[in-house]
Amino acid sequence: MHPQITYDDLDWHELWQNARAKKSWTPKGPADWDNKAVSFAERNSTSPFVDLVLQHIPFDSKTTILDGGSGPGTLSLPLAGLVKSVTALDYSKGMLEVLRDRAQKQKITNIQTVLGSWEDDWEALQIKKHDICIACRSLSVENLKEALSKLNKYAKRAVFVVDRITPTPFDNAAFEAINRPFRSGPDYIYTINTLYSMNIHPNINIISLGLETRFNDMEAALESYRWMFKDLTGVEEQRLTEYITSNSRPTRSGELILKRPTPQRWAMIWWKKEAQNGQILLPSHKKSIT
Repeated sequence: MHPQITYDDLDWHELWQNARAKKSWTPKGPADWDNKAVSFAERNSTSPFVDLVLQHIPFDSKTTILDGGSGPGTLSLPLAGLVKSVTALDYSKGMLEVLRDRAQKQKITNIQTVLGSWEDDWEALQIKKHDICIACRSLSVENLKEALSKLNKYAKRAVFVVDRITPTPFDNAAFEAINRPFRSGPDYIYTINTLYSMNIHPNINIISLGLETRFNDMEAALESYRWMFKDLTGVEEQRLTEYITSNSRPTRSGELILKRPTPQRWAMIWWKKEAQNGQILLPSHKKSIT
């Protein structure tokens, strides 16, 4: 006999915690991201992912944006040239240093950086409400509901969250190649259901990248893939190298194009808050969301 459990009996915080406990990968801390800041910024600054995300976010020259878990400015930097101001919040000093350096080189002056985490008291960090709050690939947190509540609290008009769809951003075939099990951990469906439990009913758009990823060279590809694993052995490193080699091809310029078995896919999860005149204004090349 199965207990007569309904949706209302589910504790999505507990399910989130359970899924995190079973995942194959290890969460990275501030020091890990400090070390990866430069290479992460270089690889993501030319990724088509940025434009695919930005085309979904409504803004104009008067919009203020809070970028939670901003990293090295993957979205903050391109947005800064299009909006009134951006507040970039991240718990990695290295990431924010790269962001400030890149902003200075690009003569961008309307980004404020704040060193802080999802768990911190945002009022103590003197964060104000912004028109739009975004969190892009940054919600691998212990308490998802708390993080989503903060985004909702500090947004005047709308919230936009970009969350992963399993197995993204990992390559599950690489786990198989080195004989490790792959357990994804929680992805966007937990976010959707957590929001539902908060009486927030969001919209969802799917962002899909191609099967191929371009790297500067083999070492850059290896560095990216090593990030997926903890404590690779010498044998596993060799198997990983063989996997990348067998699934990639060099270009004439010396770069490496690696083909995954499945494309990277992300869920753009967004919801509106009450806005002036009942609308969120979009850029001139888009319509308004009413």
